[in-house]
Amino acid sequence: MGKALWLTRLFGRRRILGKASAALRTLGPLIRDVVSGRYRPVPWKALGLAAGAFIYLISPLDLIPDVLVGLGLLDDLVIVTWLLGKLDDALEDYRCWRGETPPQV
Repeated sequence: MGKALWLTRLFGRRRILGKASAALRTLGPLIRDVVSGRYRPVPWKALGLAAGAFIYLISPLDLIPDVLVGLGLLDDLVIVTWLLGKLDDALEDYRCWRGETPPQV
C-alpha cells in the first residue's frame, strides 16, 4: 500500500484533511472579526477547539510520546486534524454571517 493511499484511508478519504484546511483558512478572519467587535456572539466552542488543537500540538504530554518518532508524530497529526475538523463544523454560523458558502470537501 502506497503512502498516499495509506494516509487517505487513515483520514477518511481526505475529507477530514479538507475540513481541517478550511478551518485553518477561516480561523484568522474569525479571530480578527471577534477582536475588532464586528462579529458577535463570540464562538467559544470554535475558539476552544482551536486552542485545544494548538495546546495538544505544543504540549509535551501526548498519547504516544514524540520520542517514538513515527508514532509520536502520527498521533499528533491525527488528534490535531480531528480537532480542526470539529472546528470546521463549529465555524458554520460565522461563514453564513460572512456570506460564504460551506466549503466543498
